[in-house]
Amino acid sequence: MHIKINALSHRKPEKHTKGNQPNLPLVIAREREIDGIVMGVLSDGTPYLNQRGLAALCDVQNAHIGTISGQWNDPDPKPRIQRIKAILEKVGNVPSNAHVEVMHKGVVHYCYSADVSLAIMEYYAIDAGVNVSEKARDNYRILAGSRLRDMIYSQVGYDPASRQGNDRFGKWHERLALNFQSAPRGYFHVFNEAHTVIYELIVAGAEIGEKFVVDISIGQHWSKYWDENNLSELYNARRKYPHRYPDSHPQSKSNPQESWCYPLAALGAYREWLQDEYLEGGKFKGYLSGKVAKGELPPSFAELALSALIPAQIEGPH
Repeated sequence: MHIKINALSHRKPEKHTKGNQPNLPLVIAREREIDGIVMGVLSDGTPYLNQRGLAALCDVQNAHIGTISGQWNDPDPKPRIQRIKAILEKVGNVPSNAHVEVMHKGVVHYCYSADVSLAIMEYYAIDAGVNVSEKARDNYRILAGSRLRDMIYSQVGYDPASRQGNDRFGKWHERLALNFQSAPRGYFHVFNEAHTVIYELIVAGAEIGEKFVVDISIGQHWSKYWDENNLSELYNARRKYPHRYPDSHPQSKSNPQESWCYPLAALGAYREWLQDEYLEGGKFKGYLSGKVAKGELPPSFAELALSALIPAQIEGPH
């Protein structure tokens, strides 16, 4: 198996912080499978490959990687273990174990950090004798240095510079607390109706905050659609309501903001429009592409968000 990687993001090296912080159990913050290669980021920011994914990149059986873990702390280590540890010593990081075991969704995941994965990849690309293959060499050439780490961060939509995973829902929750009951009885507003979109964006890697307010984009397009199709004649008139931003947002200086709310009778039509016109009709893709072009989102974010929010089309029987 040979993974094909055509483009890599450019990111600054992650900064690790040390201090008197408690050692919390590691959990998986992000994870994604690409062409059978499972990769992700742990809650401490460590990018990793799972055992099968690492084996695939090294072009060996999964059991070979498992054996490396099993022999990692042997008192008389095999030459293979000695060589891999020697590679890790050059970067100043020889962990006590080859992998970290993390329980995720009821299943134990064997997570090999990017550093350990690269050391094992280098061994199979250069030092493994008869087990060296062209696929292993190619993958190591593509992912050597910081490129494996960058690729994982990019593909799972994680930005190590912001470390947003620690409280990525915080600013959205602040807005919810201020606005969840602000529309008058008998009306709905786009912010609350956009909760599914906003949740999926956060999970996919967006830092929802003062610079990334997707409900504004949705609201502007829906307002235009409402006017162009004279929906007030069908569902009655819309009206303005006060929407407030938290103090953490610069928009709060002009609180309250006047925003449209719509008759509940139009809620079904709005939801159909959101799926058919905004998400699947190209408007959402255009919005995300603009954010990526400005450098406000990780390079692979648009792909992740679109795949999460736009279901694959299932063809019925002919």
